Amino acid sequence: MLWHAHASKLWDRFVIDVRRRLASSVGLVQSRFADHARLSFARVAEYQKRAAVHVHAVVRLDGPNEADDEPPAWATTELLAGAVRASARRVLVHTPYSAAVGELALRWGAQVDARPLRTNDDGPDDDAVAAYVAKYVTKGASETGAGTDYPLTTWDDIESAPVSEHVRNLMRACWRLGGLPEYEPLRLREWTHTLGYRGHILTKSRAYSTTYAALRAERAHHMGHVDAPDTITERHWRYVGSGHTPGAALIAVGVAEDIAANREIARGQREVPR
Repeated sequence: MLWHAHASKLWDRFVIDVRRRLASSVGLVQSRFADHARLSFARVAEYQKRAAVHVHAVVRLDGPNEADDEPPAWATTELLAGAVRASARRVLVHTPYSAAVGELALRWGAQVDARPLRTNDDGPDDDAVAAYVAKYVTKGASETGAGTDYPLTTWDDIESAPVSEHVRNLMRACWRLGGLPEYEPLRLREWTHTLGYRGHILTKSRAYSTTYAALRAERAHHMGHVDAPDTITERHWRYVGSGHTPGAALIAVGVAEDIAANREIARGQREVPR
């Protein structure tokens, strides 16, 4: 659970370390790396059957300007794969000290598999890479059986959640750890339903591919709009009420008419002199 809570920070340090290794391997100062090359990535987090988060990523070296910009001559596949493997073995994140748990050093697992794509035009093409990423996005979202797609706010919610006993035990551990003051910044109880993992299923660097703004503009152009319509994001919702289905509406009208008729009869009876 603590590894899940720190997975995003571990990834950030991994990316920083890859850039640092690439720069030092070709004699560049790290602060000048962006003048020569750009490290881009798309990362997918997948829950395995044991409910542990597994990461699949496409990592790419581009030129310093755009994604279509040719990388420098030193930016070889072997250099990038070597930096990925070395950084995956090296980076770590320390948890806050806890009297109950101690201080843990969290790392990536030993299973690191770095494979080249499109080496000498003999590797997978663009469609194959996109399908690879999409496969694990959909698997991570719907086929894992780990956690729930809604927050759990009480211990009883954990006990009644439709999950395996293994996942339920992990949720219990996440809830207990979330009650320790030293882990309060991790908000473990708020993320019990995802087993402590706070990241998105899919994340990418800004320059890896197109942006959502560009997609909205292209959609607006396709629909004949000159400008993309404004996007409104509403974050706060409250329950107002529920309406009737067509059948229920007819029944409600009939009940209302019967009530009104009964009131008229009762009023007439009261007005009759005795």
